Amino acid sequence: MTSATTLVAVSGLAAILLASTAVWLLSLRLRDASIADPFWGPGFALVGFVYVFVDGRFGARGLLTLFLVSAWAARLGRHLWTRNRTRGEDPRYGAMRARHGARFGWVSLFTVFWLQAVLLWLVAAPLLGAVRSAAPLGVWDAVGTLVFLVGFTLEALADRQLARFRASPAGDATVLDTGLWRYSRHPNYFGNFVIWWGLYLIAVGGGAYWTVFGPALITFLLLRVSGVTLLEKKLRQERPGYAAYMSRTSAFVPWPPKR
Repeated sequence: MTSATTLVAVSGLAAILLASTAVWLLSLRLRDASIADPFWGPGFALVGFVYVFVDGRFGARGLLTLFLVSAWAARLGRHLWTRNRTRGEDPRYGAMRARHGARFGWVSLFTVFWLQAVLLWLVAAPLLGAVRSAAPLGVWDAVGTLVFLVGFTLEALADRQLARFRASPAGDATVLDTGLWRYSRHPNYFGNFVIWWGLYLIAVGGGAYWTVFGPALITFLLLRVSGVTLLEKKLRQERPGYAAYMSRTSAFVPWPPKR
């Protein structure tokens, strides 16, 4: 990594840490650490903007990835903000608040807001690779953009179907097994997975193969940390029929259900 690339990367890290600190201060005022969730998407857009402007060359590949990420960030941020605004603090953060008591404020800064900022910065590696590339756009960029758009559509449609289901009378007691959710237990997560591998293909078009750890990290997080594993542990306990749904439906990659 050249010194110029290092400067751009460090600038992005500094920006997301400062922004996360501001969101943390707001969470203390609101007594709601859940506002970290809607900030996840916009945080990527912020990092992308910093990369483009600190780099200063405004190359086509960097502007392409910035446009794509900003569109995704706006949709996801709006979705999560709308979903969370009437639900109160997420039980995960409520449990942390109860466990740490008066220390929760400082604990949340390090274990929620700054941890999320660092993970976000690492996942965003393809944005850095795309911005720092001087190569002209080509086939990899076209394929990556197409893959991104497929993931974007899957994630948006799955989120919309889930929001409608939750707003229905049966949304709190039954299992959503129609639409995309008939073929995958987590089609929104799968869409997010596709989005980041699409962005990586664009970075590859600029020769930034080394940024593979970004999509690899989000894949690990979705499958093993904050995504499928954590959510399914909760759903098995709370949703009657979820075990049967698991037995017939693919966990991640959309696939025809078992008979």
